[in-house]
Amino acid sequence: MGRVTSSDVARASGVSRTTVSYVLNAREGALISEATRERVKAAAAALGYAPSAAARTLRAGRSDLVVCVLPDWPTGPVVDSVLDHLADALAERGLALLVHHARDERPLSDLWPVVTPRAVVGLSAFTPEDERVMQQAGIEVVVVLQEEDPHRPGALTASQGGVGGLQVQHLAAAGHRRTGYAYPTDPRLAGFADLRLAGVVHRCADLGLPAPLVEPVSLDVASAVRAVTAWRRADPPVTAVAAYNDEVALAVLAGLRAEGLAVPGDVAVIGVDDVPAARLVTPALTTVSQAAEVQAGHLAAQVVDALDGGGNPPPDPGDVLGLVVRESA
Repeated sequence: MGRVTSSDVARASGVSRTTVSYVLNAREGALISEATRERVKAAAAALGYAPSAAARTLRAGRSDLVVCVLPDWPTGPVVDSVLDHLADALAERGLALLVHHARDERPLSDLWPVVTPRAVVGLSAFTPEDERVMQQAGIEVVVVLQEEDPHRPGALTASQGGVGGLQVQHLAAAGHRRTGYAYPTDPRLAGFADLRLAGVVHRCADLGLPAPLVEPVSLDVASAVRAVTAWRRADPPVTAVAAYNDEVALAVLAGLRAEGLAVPGDVAVIGVDDVPAARLVTPALTTVSQAAEVQAGHLAAQVVDALDGGGNPPPDPGDVLGLVVRESA
């Protein structure tokens, strides 16, 4: 069965579509008896009728929908947390969040005949053509760019270079001189991984330490063992590993365990994101947190400011990075 329309409700209740519209949209000024109103409502409920979002937007003159265009990133606990907090923050302002995963080559303009958003949030840059089409359609465009400079704020307002720098700072303070870097093998993560690695390289140079020994690590024990072997055969051997994120760090822990090495006695490990599993593994994982709730609140404030004309941008959220010290480092 196709989508139920107001015409179906009108036929079922024996009234005109205009009457259905007046009743279901609670319009004032129409002389409609209470019995007719109840008959229309009962027919709509029985048929499972839901008013068209597009029609509701035309009546109201604006949409309550915000589309967040997520680049071709693998979703995980942190991205999910940011989107969840963003949805909550927008809901407090009467706005609904729709997430669109940009995983193909089709232009965003193909989406607008289906949904009519009030604003579109991009976590990476839009093409000039997509941005032009959105602006012509009266859609507010909010772009949160991933910076190429690792010393400046990046995607989702957090400094990705700062992540790597904080990892090295902690390891160096514990006496480690030779650091390995566990680089993810998923190519969709390269943008973030390169910035975090750049932060590691910069901080090592600032502290007079050798450059990190970079090894790819996928989420399996064999890959981690290969990386561990390379790190331990280096001269001097690696005694601490900064991992791209907690998932990669957990793989490194598995590789070290398979090689009979103690953590942190032989090799210390530090991750990023503070996912729940980081607290449950043995030894518990030291990690860098990124305050997803703070970042999502800042992102929501940017959207609201854009909708209000852009005259009151939210203040910088400040340093959203935190070090969570546990047994692994």
